[in-house]
Amino acid sequence: MNETEQLLEQVADRVRDSACGHGRVLPAPLGSGEIARAEGILGFALPPLLAGLYTRIGDGGFGPERGLLPLRQTVRTYEAQRRSGWRWPEGVLPIADFGCGMYVCVDCRSETAQVPLFDPNPGEPDLAWSIDTPSLAGWLRGWLDGTAWFCEESALGEESDLELAPWDEFRSRI
Repeated sequence: MNETEQLLEQVADRVRDSACGHGRVLPAPLGSGEIARAEGILGFALPPLLAGLYTRIGDGGFGPERGLLPLRQTVRTYEAQRRSGWRWPEGVLPIADFGCGMYVCVDCRSETAQVPLFDPNPGEPDLAWSIDTPSLAGWLRGWLDGTAWFCEESALGEESDLELAPWDEFRSRI
């Protein structure tokens, strides 16, 4: 079993345990045809790990905070943001809504599926982008083991002022 398969199994176990404990029913996993349709609309491929989350675990509703967005909502949000005044980078897919306009994204053109964070609250497009995690796998591991900044049990705690590195690469992608 490779690293991606192991991570998908760990996420599936966490989701299954969480859903059972709360009586929630998650959306069914998507078929490969639905992934292909979304990729056709977007004009780029989803990273294998992200596609695996949608095809093996479910169409969103699991993960940190409010969970991953359903794929159709992800595509609609990407298209809307690309037309917005926020200079949304090409190939950067919003995968989770963290509230207050903040989106966790995946850079689908990055070899590691880098995870930028979009936060429009500073009010300045050049300040809206930062690097959350160097990879989608790392982002998921942080959620699974409770060490990510967004986890309640994180060592950062509520009182920490989160300082993420700016994502300067976004300028070359708009």
